[in-house]
Amino acid sequence: MPESQIQNPKSKIAPIAGLVLCGGKSSRMGLPKATLPFGPELMLQRVVRLLSQVVSPIVVVAAPRQELPPLPAGVMVAKDEREGRGPLEGLLAGLTAVAPLVEAAYATSCDVPLLVPGFVELMIERLGDAEIAVPVEGEFAHPLAAVYRTSVLPQIQELLAADRLRPAFLFDRVNTCRVPVEELKTVDPQLSTLQNLNRPEDYLAALAAAGFQPDPATLAALGTPRT
Repeated sequence: MPESQIQNPKSKIAPIAGLVLCGGKSSRMGLPKATLPFGPELMLQRVVRLLSQVVSPIVVVAAPRQELPPLPAGVMVAKDEREGRGPLEGLLAGLTAVAPLVEAAYATSCDVPLLVPGFVELMIERLGDAEIAVPVEGEFAHPLAAVYRTSVLPQIQELLAADRLRPAFLFDRVNTCRVPVEELKTVDPQLSTLQNLNRPEDYLAALAAAGFQPDPATLAALGTPRT
């Protein structure tokens, strides 16, 4: 079976789509994270490539007026209906786009260039008969490293209409499998998939971990001194 047609025997769903949310403001980074150079690619391009190893189709969810870098053929693009409303708004756009094609999707942000495909596979396995599978560290959940069935779209719409924008409200309303991050260390020992790059120092550390040198022009734009 091709990697893009992963099946979950428990839940009998295939294929699983991938959603890459990139409509955030990147205010702490200082530059749009989706277009930061990361080795021979831009960050969004890298995350799309890694995610496409295990799920298909891929949908990139952007802000209404956001410009995107070139993406591979077959990658779909959806736009947030309203800007600045957080992950639920992006999940609404992305799940709506894939609902005619699949029953579930793995959702990630665009700022996880060290994403481990095996992490995504394990989260898909853990969905089982639940409507959502989400990694948790104690009381903290990672909504953008989670698997969502398209059947949760009505609940997302209701929460957005009520301005209840926290993903935790959704997890409490539907059958959610909370996956301790300790389980995920079996496939991603450093939990690199959960390492969002919010600040320039996070970006530089991720580049170093991947064996890449920072681009001098990007360093200057970030206001980071060259070393």
